[in-house]
Amino acid sequence: MNNKSTADVAIIGAGPSGAVAACLLRQLGYQVTVLEKTTFPRFVIGESLLPQCLITLQQAGCLAAIQAAGFQRKTGATFQHRGHYENIDFDEKFSAGPSHAFHVERAKFDQILADCASQAGAQVMFNTTVTQIQNRFNDSVVEYTDADGEAQQLKARFILDASGYGRVLPRLLGIDKPSSLEPKMSLFTHVEDHMPLAEHSRTTTLITTHPEHRDVWFWLISFSNGRSSVGVVGPPEIIEPYQTAGLSGLQAMIAEDPELSRLLRHAEYDTKAMHISAYSGNVTQFYGDGYAVLGNAGEFLDPIFSSGVTVAIQSSKLAVEVLDKMLKGQPHDWQQSFVEPLKLGVQTFKTFVTNWYTGGFQDVIYSPNANAGVKAKIASILAGYAWDTDNPYVKSPEQRLNALIEICQEN
Repeated sequence: MNNKSTADVAIIGAGPSGAVAACLLRQLGYQVTVLEKTTFPRFVIGESLLPQCLITLQQAGCLAAIQAAGFQRKTGATFQHRGHYENIDFDEKFSAGPSHAFHVERAKFDQILADCASQAGAQVMFNTTVTQIQNRFNDSVVEYTDADGEAQQLKARFILDASGYGRVLPRLLGIDKPSSLEPKMSLFTHVEDHMPLAEHSRTTTLITTHPEHRDVWFWLISFSNGRSSVGVVGPPEIIEPYQTAGLSGLQAMIAEDPELSRLLRHAEYDTKAMHISAYSGNVTQFYGDGYAVLGNAGEFLDPIFSSGVTVAIQSSKLAVEVLDKMLKGQPHDWQQSFVEPLKLGVQTFKTFVTNWYTGGFQDVIYSPNANAGVKAKIASILAGYAWDTDNPYVKSPEQRLNALIEICQEN
């Protein structure tokens, strides 16, 4: 080992959960080192933010930079099935808090957050690959190779894993476990969309249910620069043949929906298609001796309601609050103050995700007899307020949503 450095907290990954955690920890005066495997800026999916996450971004000191970046403002979500459109307006939500978010090019967005962490005083190191860890509170060691391929050691009091799909600690510690959700595949790209302004509002995320397969859906996320992210998600037996064909496969799939293909009739498909398969994941434990697991490195559900970044940032906020007490030698409880509050929101989202794919929540969305009060509560969850227990669909998500589905299916 060439070099041994020290920090109060080592963070694996400089994506949203890692960068926000670093900013919050620096506000509390801790020395933080962030180890990121890739070089920024880099392409990543998950481009539609939810209003709830702006609260934590503000607390972390990052919101002003995000607002100044010129990202496309997002005011809601639009659902489309066989030409039937339903709009969810975040201004009409039940919960208090911001009513808008942004559509973001993640390369730019993640760079802004990493820069915020650096400016706050965190050491952010790119091109570093974690190879081994020793987890023990106040005496943890992270072994990694640096940008020159040299083996290094970082000693820290605590480790936060914010490695996303890399799931570094779950793999190294053997705490990875499959998601309870059915496996899905995705296929996506960015296009120069040339969409007529009169035909589509760029301020909403468009979610299109496939006209024949209700467990297949498309996203259309429009940026402020005339480009859009477009992709499709569904079960492997349907998506895999299209995935194999790449960009032409994605275009063929889009052509199967008359409304979406009409919207994108002038689009230039100038970027190769990418794909992610079996992306959902979970862990057997979210914390242990000297470590905690954040965001997608712990549990990732599904992109249908754009919950990934919001859950990731919320996990950072909750973890830092507990970790601050722990590092100061104060009473703390990771299970009660981190895992259980985090799982409250995750379970809310999971209930809606599961019922989306079985079709029940789609029946709610496309119901012609929408109740304004109920719609406001649903809007709150789709805006990311999945931790607001004043909302009965958060307090008892399965019971409430199942009852609502039954009503909608009877009418």
